Amino acid sequence: MKNISRNAPCPCGSGKKFKKCHLSQDKQNNKRWGKGNRTGIIIKTKEQIEGIRKSSQLTCKILDLLEEQIRPGITTNEINEWVHDYTIDNGAYPAPLNYRGFPKSVCTSLNEVICHGIPDETVLKDGDILNVDVTCILDGYYGDSNRMYLIGNVSEEAKTLSRVAKECLYLGIEQVKPFNTIGDIGFAIQEYAENKGFSVVRDFCGHGVGIEFHEDPQVPHYGDPKTGPVLTPNMVFTIEPMINMGRYESRILADRWTAVTADGSLSAQWEHTLLVTEDGVEVLTESVKQ
Repeated sequence: MKNISRNAPCPCGSGKKFKKCHLSQDKQNNKRWGKGNRTGIIIKTKEQIEGIRKSSQLTCKILDLLEEQIRPGITTNEINEWVHDYTIDNGAYPAPLNYRGFPKSVCTSLNEVICHGIPDETVLKDGDILNVDVTCILDGYYGDSNRMYLIGNVSEEAKTLSRVAKECLYLGIEQVKPFNTIGDIGFAIQEYAENKGFSVVRDFCGHGVGIEFHEDPQVPHYGDPKTGPVLTPNMVFTIEPMINMGRYESRILADRWTAVTADGSLSAQWEHTLLVTEDGVEVLTESVKQ
């Protein structure tokens, strides 16, 4: 980040002088991400960012292509095959495949499944809602994104849930800028979702990404403002709020991967990979189609 005069306006927009606002946090931030990187948060180089950007663009392209193919009557295994083939054909590798034993190349989370659904011979039906989570490894760099697909004639309640989950994602993204914190992201998402009558999953969160599949920091989608790690330029992480129609609690099925809502209610999720810039944020997995 460029040097800021102690008496200059604080970049956070508070209207206060830097020395009266975020100077102390900035000093602490420098300690955290200085020599030794004691928090484990990886501040990316220009070369790494460009690699992550290219991988993220491929991930986005794959999700765009699925818009044309996901419909009633196909199986989630077919989606897995399409994603696998698209990824390999573009010189990349699907990150989920064999990750800690995960057996497929993509996560397909249907209706009450919150995340980590395993593709199988389940046939998509009119009225289903489906999350597809794609992560590519291209030239050693990771790009991670997911989105919702509404299958056929979906109920108004399910449409609203999906829309609110996407709105939560973008409200979280609005909080991504230097001197804000991870807590600011979670607070914005939780406040909005709960005001709309939905709940925010606690058991899973966003995460650092780019050099590894999952890095520091963890990015909860609930919490208090001005808490947690301070955002600094060249951090790369995901925001991926999981929003439930009923309670926020989850449970894991016998396959040890599939997370479902504890009360059987519908769940929706949207995700982007984000880069903190000098003055805000770049959405690395943004699609021109969305």
